Amino acid sequence: MASSVDTIAALATPAGTSALAVVRTSGPLSAPVAQAIFGAPSRPGQTRRGDYSDRAGALVDDVLHSFFQAPNSYTGEDLLEISCHGNPFIVQRILEDLYARGCRPAEPGEYTRRAFLNGRMDLSQAEAVVDLIHAHSDRALAAANRQLRGVLGEHLMKLTARLVDLLARVEAHIDFPDEDLPPERRDDLRTALERLLADTEHLLATRHYGAILRDGIKTVILGEPNSGKSSLLNRLVGHERALVSAEPGTTRDYLEERLTLGSHCIRLIDTAGINGSPTPLEELGMRQTVKRAAEADLILLVVDVTRPPPSLPDDIRGRLTAANSLVVANKIDLRPAGNFAPPEHLPAVRVSALTGAGCDGLVAAIVRHAESFRGEQNEELIAINARHAHALSQAIDRLKAAIAGIGAAAPAELLASDLRYALDCLGEISGRIDNEQVLDRLFATFCIGK
Repeated sequence: MASSVDTIAALATPAGTSALAVVRTSGPLSAPVAQAIFGAPSRPGQTRRGDYSDRAGALVDDVLHSFFQAPNSYTGEDLLEISCHGNPFIVQRILEDLYARGCRPAEPGEYTRRAFLNGRMDLSQAEAVVDLIHAHSDRALAAANRQLRGVLGEHLMKLTARLVDLLARVEAHIDFPDEDLPPERRDDLRTALERLLADTEHLLATRHYGAILRDGIKTVILGEPNSGKSSLLNRLVGHERALVSAEPGTTRDYLEERLTLGSHCIRLIDTAGINGSPTPLEELGMRQTVKRAAEADLILLVVDVTRPPPSLPDDIRGRLTAANSLVVANKIDLRPAGNFAPPEHLPAVRVSALTGAGCDGLVAAIVRHAESFRGEQNEELIAINARHAHALSQAIDRLKAAIAGIGAAAPAELLASDLRYALDCLGEISGRIDNEQVLDRLFATFCIGK
C-alpha cells in the first residue's frame, strides 16, 4: 500500500456502459487538479457543471463535479468527484488524464482504508461498507447500516472500558504495592470478570446470525426421487431453474439458487434424491445430499403424499428437529383429502409444487423459521463476522484464564497479563491495535474505487 500522501484516482461506479459514471480522487492534488480542469474551485460540497478538457485542451465530456475539503470527506482528505456520462471510453480518457496530472490508480479498498487511517471510521465500520454493498436482504441491509453507524464499535467501547477499569485495579497493586490502596478484593474482581465474560460471550453468539445475514439462510431441499424437490425449487424461484422429469434420479448433483422471502435472503439448495437402492452415480449424489444437510440452517423435507413415508438414512434423520426442519407434503393435487402424518413429528405444510396450491403458506412458514434464527436479538442487532468471532474467542479464553487464576490465587502479574491480552483482542476488532497484516487482508477484499 502506497503512502497516503499520494493522490489516488479510480472509477467509483461499476465498469461498463451506463447513464452515468463517477470518478473520484483523494489526496493533496485534488484541489489543484480541480482548479486546473474547472477553473475557480467550487465551494466544498457544492456540485457544479463544467467541461472536462484534458491537458492538451481537448474536450472530453460535459460533467458535474464536487469538491470535498479535508477533513469533511469520506476519506478525511481533499476529495474530488466527477460525474460523467457512463461511456467506458470517456471514463478511461478521464482516468488517463488524471494519472497524467499526478494521480495514481487506487488499490482495492484504498478509499475506505484512508477513511479508517484518518479516523473517519473504525475497522468494524469499514467492514460494514462491504456488507452494505453486498447485502441481499432487508435484514442484512439494516444490520450493515447499524454497524456502519458504529453500533458494534460502541458496544466494544463499553466492554473495553470495563476491561480497562478491571486491569487498572489489578495493575495498581503491581505498580504501587506500598501505597495506601484498598486491599485486593479478588471475589469482587471475579464477579466483575464473570459479568464481562458473559457479555462478551453474548456478543460472540451473534456470529451464526451474522453469517446468515451475509451469506443467506442455507435451505436444503431433500427427499426421495420424484417427490417433487426440483419442482418445488422452480416454484419458489419463479422460473425453470432445475430439470423436472418423471425419471428417477434426474438431479444427480445439488443446485443452488438465491431468492428473497420477506426480509430474508434464502439460499435454496436442491439435492439428489434419497434412494434406498442407489446406482453408483446416484450414491455419489446422495453423499453430497448428506453433506449439504449437515451444513443446512433449514431443511425442507419434501414428501410425496401419494406414497408411503420415506425411509431416511440415520445421518440425515439425526439432523431433523422442529427448530431446523419443515416437512413439505407435496402433490396434494393428486391426493387432496388424504390423511398425512409428518415423519419425525416435524411441522408440516401441504402444497402442490405443480399447481402452486399451499405455496404461500410454505413461504410464510419459511419466513417464520428465518425469524427464529435471530434468537434473543432485538432491533439493535449486532451481527459479527468471522474475524470478529476469532478475536472475541481469544478474548474469552483469556478472561476465563484470569477468572481461573483468581480462584487459584495466581500472582497479580499473571492476571494483568491475561487481561492485557484480552484487551488487545478487543482492540483488533475496532482497529485500535495496529496490525498491518490484518489491514492488508481486510482491504484487499474491497473493490477498486471503494
